Amino acid sequence: MKNLLAIVGTNSTESTNRNLLKYMKNHFVDQASIEVVEIGDLPMFNKPEDTTLPPEVLALAKKVEASEGVIISTPEYDHAVPASLINALNWLSYHIFPFVDKPVMVLGASYGTLGSSRAQAHLRQILDSPELKARVMPSSEYLLAHSLQAFDDEGNLKNADDIKQLDGLFKDFLIFVEISNQMNAAHEQNKKEAANFSWEAN
Repeated sequence: MKNLLAIVGTNSTESTNRNLLKYMKNHFVDQASIEVVEIGDLPMFNKPEDTTLPPEVLALAKKVEASEGVIISTPEYDHAVPASLINALNWLSYHIFPFVDKPVMVLGASYGTLGSSRAQAHLRQILDSPELKARVMPSSEYLLAHSLQAFDDEGNLKNADDIKQLDGLFKDFLIFVEISNQMNAAHEQNKKEAANFSWEAN
């Protein structure tokens, strides 16, 4: 059974993206152990001069590093991911590199019809940056539209097509995790390149 980490990609206390990840944790309990974590308690990124990282950041980085794969569910604000998610990823690529070669599944929920499609594209671009170097599962958009109406009173998805699509994508992700975790020949070099990268020097 795979040990996965699910990051709620917002600091909102009422996000349907949190509901989606909690649903996945329960729905896939026989296939994977999924820990849902929050980013709302992380301090604002300020690039500390002495590279000392806050304990909350180190704790989250340790969880990412220890997981076999990461799921990130993001809402969409102004065609982009929330500032709180960017903040978390800024911390997680500052002198620590837990996302290098880490298999990641990107998904999202939104109140409207687009299901955070632009935010997911934005997040994929960020995760592909030289400092993060994550392995994002391709061709795997999961766009939960009209998310306020998507769950029943027990927190379960109501639409059979939504469930069927998520089931298929999650099965694919487990395979992607298995394959990705065997592709480690260049891992140390990839981490070294991430550590040595500097926008100031380019």
